[in-house]
Amino acid sequence: MSEMTSPIIREVCALIEPILDEIEIELVDIEYLFEQGRWILRIYVDKSGGITLDHCTRVSREIGDLIEVKDIFHQGYVLEVSSPGLNRRLKKEKDFQRAVGKDMKIRMTTPFEGQRNFRGNLQSFKDGILCLSVKDDLILLSYGDVEKANLVYDFGD
Repeated sequence: MSEMTSPIIREVCALIEPILDEIEIELVDIEYLFEQGRWILRIYVDKSGGITLDHCTRVSREIGDLIEVKDIFHQGYVLEVSSPGLNRRLKKEKDFQRAVGKDMKIRMTTPFEGQRNFRGNLQSFKDGILCLSVKDDLILLSYGDVEKANLVYDFGD
């Protein structure tokens, strides 16, 4: 599974991670995309115990100034900082380690037993192998073949 692969995203990541570490905030994901006629740099952050609006505001101010000083972008862009939300995307190995015991949806890059999409409970994650309980079966999936994974919640009726 690729993590933050574009050169701009890698550069932003290298620039902001030390600042986030210093204030004990975790970088969850970065997106740099063109939406509705403008470039958006979207940064998802989290913190043990949960992220607040004040945390996001602080991160936005601190990294926004640094990004401007380093002149990474050669066109205008909008900086958005937010929490990853309930159905957060799982990308890093530590995301999967934290998700053991939780329900998730997974899309694989290549089919496994003729199927690319799975929904189940992550029983374990070790040595790059996800053990997913799907209905009454346990299936083993390679972390390297995961295209997309999200936590899912059942809020009942």
